[in-house]
Amino acid sequence: MRIHNIYVDDAGETHWRDIEVNWVEERNGSKLSDRLPANGIIFRETAGSYDLDWHPAPRRQYIINLDAGVKITASDGEAREIGAGEVILVEDIRGKGHLSQSIGGKMRHSIFIPIE
Repeated sequence: MRIHNIYVDDAGETHWRDIEVNWVEERNGSKLSDRLPANGIIFRETAGSYDLDWHPAPRRQYIINLDAGVKITASDGEAREIGAGEVILVEDIRGKGHLSQSIGGKMRHSIFIPIE
């Protein structure tokens, strides 16, 4: 399982990398990871016209898209389309940040899981 991760370097530029989930247990036909820290849950509905200019993330958090995707562009120019069911770890809480844009004009429901 892959988690998309957007992070900021010492110069304030944002970049993408992938994080592989580390499985620590198998039981009843399932694999489980370690329990990761979290601090609440936020439900979000985003309009299909969503097109946000450069901004840093408001906090370190996981974002899980439920029913539509989002295009996120890092300041180094790499853009990723994150689809429904995919997970993002946003950690670019300083620097230039990233661009966020809806895909196909679809309303998106997502879950934010703060980790601060």
